[in-house]
Amino acid sequence: MYTQCPECLTIYKIAAGTLAEGHGSARCGHCAAVFDTLQTLTEQLPSEPFQQLDRRAGGDAPPQLSVPALRPTPSQQQTLLFDPDERRRSTPHRAHTPAFAHARRARPRTRNWPWALGASALLLSLLAQLGYAERAPLLDDARVRPLLDRTCAQLGCHLPLRHDPARLQLLSRDIRPHPSVPSALIISATLRNDADFAQAFPAVEITLSDLDENRIAMRRFLPQEYLGDSRNLVSGMAPGATAALVFEVADPGKNAVAFEFKFF
Repeated sequence: MYTQCPECLTIYKIAAGTLAEGHGSARCGHCAAVFDTLQTLTEQLPSEPFQQLDRRAGGDAPPQLSVPALRPTPSQQQTLLFDPDERRRSTPHRAHTPAFAHARRARPRTRNWPWALGASALLLSLLAQLGYAERAPLLDDARVRPLLDRTCAQLGCHLPLRHDPARLQLLSRDIRPHPSVPSALIISATLRNDADFAQAFPAVEITLSDLDENRIAMRRFLPQEYLGDSRNLVSGMAPGATAALVFEVADPGKNAVAFEFKFF
């Protein structure tokens, strides 16, 4: 705190003990004047420049104190009521939870096994539909087919023959006029199964073309159209076996000088 001598205007920094010792009065160390320190007492100096501190006007009634700091107890102990220099430390406590935020009671668990059973049945049905839609690639897959054969053997079912046209080898082919049907041709071929498994007879596509390789005629024959014995359709072509194929076609004319086989 600060106070000012009214005679020489010297400003002094004064402590609370000095004020209490002189009951508010003090002697100036510069001009030796005795003055009332409370009239110009202030906690902070005003911003410079300034000449005099503000003088406090005395009131008729003493000011009333309303913020206690300490209060003596009968046991001569003092209880701290307010400490402006330190933060109040208090133990954390649980905040009051509003009524609308109270935790709900746990609902009793219901049996959901019917839902799980139904979901499993739907999943199996979906897998079965996917397998049926992709049955042809699965039946011809070398990794899947052995498993399917073992499963079908245990269940007593019968799977169709495998089909791999790339493992069929055309050994010979020939074309000549039909001996008994006018304007007709007989096309013959010899086919061998190079696969290590029995496979079904393929669909055969025959294309007739001219010298410039322009297609003149084309037809695709199914196995039942070029096989005379229906038992061969069931047994298929054994591994390493050969089969003679005979086709009867209409003669497209003398320009047809070349022909080509494709298997599907």
